[in-house]
This record gives sequence, C-alpha cells and structure tokens, in this order.
Amino acid sequence: MSSRSLTLLGSTGSIGTQAIDVVRANPDRFHVQALSAGGSDLGLLARQAVELQVDQVAVAREDEGARAELTDALGEAARAAGRQAYRPEILTGARAAEQVAGQGADVVLNGMTGSIGLRPTLAALAAGSTLALANKESLIVGGTLVTRAARPGQIVPVDSEHSAIAQALRAGTRGEVRRLVLTASGGPFRGRTRAELADVTPQEALAHPTWDMGQVITTNSATLVNKGLEVIEAHLLFDVPFDAIEVVVHPQSVVHSMVEFVDGSTLAQASPPTMHIPIALGLSWPERLVDVAPACDWTRATSWDFLPLDDEAFPAVRLAEQVGRAGGTAPAVYNAANEVCVAAFHDGRLPFLGIVDVVAQVVEEHGNSSDASAVDLSVDQVLAADAWAREAAARSIEARPRD
Repeated sequence: MSSRSLTLLGSTGSIGTQAIDVVRANPDRFHVQALSAGGSDLGLLARQAVELQVDQVAVAREDEGARAELTDALGEAARAAGRQAYRPEILTGARAAEQVAGQGADVVLNGMTGSIGLRPTLAALAAGSTLALANKESLIVGGTLVTRAARPGQIVPVDSEHSAIAQALRAGTRGEVRRLVLTASGGPFRGRTRAELADVTPQEALAHPTWDMGQVITTNSATLVNKGLEVIEAHLLFDVPFDAIEVVVHPQSVVHSMVEFVDGSTLAQASPPTMHIPIALGLSWPERLVDVAPACDWTRATSWDFLPLDDEAFPAVRLAEQVGRAGGTAPAVYNAANEVCVAAFHDGRLPFLGIVDVVAQVVEEHGNSSDASAVDLSVDQVLAADAWAREAAARSIEARPRD
C-alpha cells in the first residue's frame, strides 16, 4: 500500500487519539495533512499538530480568542519540540471541520461526536475522499442525503460492529446474506430490570465494563441508544432491511458482530476489545496493517456468552428501529433529543430512565410533522429537525416533575 494522506476530524477525542497511535506505528503508510477538534483541549491539539507536522489545524470554537489561543498553544508546543519554524494554517469556527474535510485527502477519518459531523461528512464525500466513518450520527441523521452522495465503497465503517460486518461480508455475495447480527456488550447495567435502573447515577453509567469511550457514547451504551443508532447505521451502510438486522447481547465484547448466510453458516469477527483494529482498517481499507493489536489467545480456556436483548428494560433499540423505518428526519430527531437528554442526565436534571422516555415522547410529537418521512432530504431540513428536537426535548425535561 502506498502512503496515504489523512485528515483527522475529532483528533483530540477517543477515536482521534487512537488513530494517531495507528499513524505513529505506521509512519511510512500515512501522512496527516490536517487535524480538526472541538477546542476543549487546545494544548493536546497543538502537540498533535507539531508532532505530525500537519498543514492545517482547525478548531470549532467561534469566540474571538480561539485563533490567538491556538496560535499560542502551537508556539509553545513547537518550542518544546524544537520546531520553532512550524507555522500551519489555522482555521476556526463552526465550519472549520467542513473546510478541512473538503481538501481532498486520500482518507478523511470523521471521529467527531454528534450531528455536527454531517457537513464534514458530506464535504469529504464531495471531495472524493474515502470516508472512514466513526461519526455514525452524520450517516444516521443524513440518511439518503449521505448515501446518495457516496460512490460505492467510499464509506468505510469504523464502528467495531460495522467494521466486523464489512469484514465478514467479504466472504460472500449480497444475495447470500440472510441477516446481520450486531453484538452489544449490554453496558454496565446488563441484567437489571427497568425498576432497578430508576436510581442509577451518571458515575455508574460511565463505568463501562469493556470499552473506554467518551461521555456521550458511554452513556448511550448504558441506555443502548448507541446500539439503536448502530441498527440504523447498518441498514444504511449495507442496504439490509430492518427485519434482517438482529441485536444480541455479548458481554465479553470479543465477537464484534456476525453475518449469517443463507446456507446456515455464520461468520463472526473476533478480537479483544480495542478500537485500534477497526480504526486501522478504516485508514488502510481494504488492506490490513501488521500487528495493530494483540489477537485472541487461543491457548487459554475462555467462554463467550450470547443473550437476548431485554426490550422492556432497554427500549431504545426498538425505538430506533421505529424511527429508522420512518426515515426522513425522524432519525435526526431521535439523535438530537438523545444528546440533550444525556446532557440533562449528567447535569442532574433527568433520571436515567428519563433519557429514552423523553426521546420517545419527542419522536412521537414529531411523527405528525410534514417532513417526518421526507425522501429527498436537504441539509437544511435535517438541521432544522435537529434544532426542533433539541428545543422539544428541553421543554419536555423542564416540564417533568422533580423529585
């Protein structure tokens, strides 16, 4: 594989920092030309930029001091590294990530969190870059807007579940696929009843048993909203009907997902819990890099469990299937309402069970709107639905009785 140019969006987050681990281990394979981050850790962003000698550094902050603060951080990092002559182009503001995403790198890794990743996703596709997609929300809220913008094979999934499916699908033709089986760890509350979830705390929700992720995704894993989003993502990525997508709980998080074929054969992709492998595949697809992470140790006795999903305790997956079937702007409403509810939960303004309850309420309220099932979406429609859902969720949270 020849060297590929990369743009990393969300470089200071969990996906971005692990992507840089992959780049460090394979300096002859990749050259990072641009980094983008939200701006909460300018020091880390600057150190990454200096280490990788990128041409462009983008930060989403729009305040007047953002450029000056990033310039100072870059200068400090450059002096510490003995590279005082380093002077990258600096971009700031809400559209900065979109600007660097559209520069035509061989691969754009979208590791942003939330629907703010939609415009950068579309910019990368329009520029002809391969899109290594960890920002599932941009595909889910964009729906056909994104899938129609992509040429065949232009989107490479980075979610471990969808990466596993993409790998397994190479073993057969689409006509030979019976169903996709997404595995879910079950999160920190696996096995609890709905009643037992009433008083869980944010600290408990963030104590994921197998994965180290950011606050929003970890909380989504606890509610299983994340798995609901992944069901919609699988439908859109692989053009498989919802009836042929199943979720199964697998606490060990070693089998990342499976594909069942029409002859009764099931192919599973397995590796110890790590995001380095799907990230590396996203950057190098369809080739594999060497020794990205340790493999399963087959010399040790081990057991893998697979359990049915408890829809009563965790209704988020069933709700996601409902909005996925509705299409249009419904998935954008589901995602936006959830982001507001997660923030309210961590602020102490909403109980854990209230997250999905409020999302369901907002989805139902949206169901009768004129764009709820629109086929030909526009970015403005999606973002308008996103904004409406955030306001509706905030109103619903405020109206709930307090303990």
